[in-house]
Amino acid sequence: MRCAYAMPMMMKWNSLTAALGAAFALAVAIPAADAGNRRDEQDAARRAMLDGQVMPFSMIKRRVDAAVGGATYVGSEFNPSSNRYRLKYVKDGKVMWVDADGRTGDIIGMAR
Repeated sequence: MRCAYAMPMMMKWNSLTAALGAAFALAVAIPAADAGNRRDEQDAARRAMLDGQVMPFSMIKRRVDAAVGGATYVGSEFNPSSNRYRLKYVKDGKVMWVDADGRTGDIIGMAR
């Protein structure tokens, strides 16, 4: 009688182990893929800056920082096809997106 119960418990343990292993592998793979995309974006921004197509990001960020009045900078994205930056800020618990022209540093738009 003992063997009848031992087999299903072992099968459940193996299934649980396999599921946890798959979840872990997926959790590790997604950030790695995202990191690769982020690196490509950074490389494109740097190439555009070195080619004289966009201003250095630090200059653009300074301009936007002055315009958002004390908001906390969270991160940014670069669109190489339009040479535009999208900067993300948080102010008073609300997320604010600011689009800036990479060529001139001018603010194109803001959204909350």
